[in-house]
Amino acid sequence: MVLDFDTLIDNHIKRETRPKGIGKYYPSEVGTCLRKTWYSYKYPSEIEPELAKIFEMGNIIHDFIVQVLKSEKNPEISLLESEFPFKVDIDDFMISGRVDNMIKVKLSGEVYLIEVKSVKDIKYTKEAAPHNIVQLQLYMHFTGVHNGLLLYVDKGNLKTKVFEIEYNKEKAEEIVNRFKMLHKHLKEDIMPEPEGRAHKEIEWMCKLCEYRDKCEKDTPKAKHEFN
Repeated sequence: MVLDFDTLIDNHIKRETRPKGIGKYYPSEVGTCLRKTWYSYKYPSEIEPELAKIFEMGNIIHDFIVQVLKSEKNPEISLLESEFPFKVDIDDFMISGRVDNMIKVKLSGEVYLIEVKSVKDIKYTKEAAPHNIVQLQLYMHFTGVHNGLLLYVDKGNLKTKVFEIEYNKEKAEEIVNRFKMLHKHLKEDIMPEPEGRAHKEIEWMCKLCEYRDKCEKDTPKAKHEFN
């Protein structure tokens, strides 16, 4: 008998689709288009098998980096915490998530938060992605650890690029305000503007968005599309 391992893998990593509760948000949800996030609460969709595989590869890479950080072969650093919970209450809603890693550099005594992101080809990673910076800024703001690193790892060869992110209180407060905006739109059932289509610098977000057809139907033209 020849086993279909693609199907076995799909079955193993399949995630159950559960409605998201308004009032509980995740740190990654305001770094991208707010309309997409709004749709994900109003119209939850099942994660496609190929996307689920990408998420699973990200988990595998993260687990590997944890082993690297706590290895006795790397005595210059100490892994303080990994996948530790993050939760903060703001007004009448909550932001909840997990911080990837916290390390201490033994020589200097400095403590860093590290967020790990897996990529298909590291040579195309020229700078830290803005939506990844948003997530790390939020963690730095509320944990009080103001040293942050974004670590990108190539899924094919484990080559890396790391970017040190400077804590910025004003930017962190802007991020919190985006959560407040999202919460207001969800509570009042008001659709946000299609940011990915209204701002050319982030229109790449639309290409793989599972709500693209619905978005274009709900709003036939976005602001920059009128020009």
